[in-house]
Amino acid sequence: MRIIVPLKQVPETKSVKMDEKTGTIIREGVESIINPLDLYAIELAIQLKEKYGAMLVGISMGPPKAADALKEAISMGIDEAFLLSDKALAGSDTWSTAYAIAKMIKKIGDYSIIICGERATDGDTGQVGPEIASYLEIPVLTYVNKFIEIKENEIFVHRQVEEGSEILSSSLPTLLTVVKEVSEPRLPTLRGKLKAKKTIIPCVKVDELDIAIEKIGLQGSPTRVAKIFRPKVARECEKHFAKDPSKIGPAVNALAAYLNKKNLL
Repeated sequence: MRIIVPLKQVPETKSVKMDEKTGTIIREGVESIINPLDLYAIELAIQLKEKYGAMLVGISMGPPKAADALKEAISMGIDEAFLLSDKALAGSDTWSTAYAIAKMIKKIGDYSIIICGERATDGDTGQVGPEIASYLEIPVLTYVNKFIEIKENEIFVHRQVEEGSEILSSSLPTLLTVVKEVSEPRLPTLRGKLKAKKTIIPCVKVDELDIAIEKIGLQGSPTRVAKIFRPKVARECEKHFAKDPSKIGPAVNALAAYLNKKNLL
């Protein structure tokens, strides 16, 4: 059994910057981490490997430094990894990203399960996983919060819904998107870190895949960021300072008068 785990390297939350002209995230020179929700997908894949035996393959699409995220996944327990990196992919939205990743998965082939994090923290759309399944024409089980079993080429899971959870099943191959309740990510082992350090991540280019150039990058992205702007605080306020004890009374009286005026007292 082969399990594929698509991963994404995202900017550290405090380091997110936007290019106001193109409407895309600036990734160069910004501290990046593996998408936190993808860690839960990695952990579930490792648990399935331990229980059923499987080859775990991590894949990612991004600039060359995204290989760091794949090496981190290897240190946790992923067996091998591939990076899809090409300037032609720059500016891809979720639809064209899913298209390119699906083409890469088809090239890898012979997979039973694809496990994705529910969403990426930089885009927060939750669209790429289901879109990959759509391109591959396989079933998708979303918001998986508990794995039950694999039996006779069928997988059984709990799916999180507003009222609780559902028990669903799907034939294999299938794609899962998982929420953080599905597992508790383990820390990398020393052996895993040594393996990751020695591992060379193969870099796959667009011309190695059956990809239509017009369907990737900005030109292949049907969604556009029309405008980016910084919010302006338009409301005004009154400030009354009590820098010493003698000013406390007047400040409290001023506050009480204001609240009374607004019918809040």
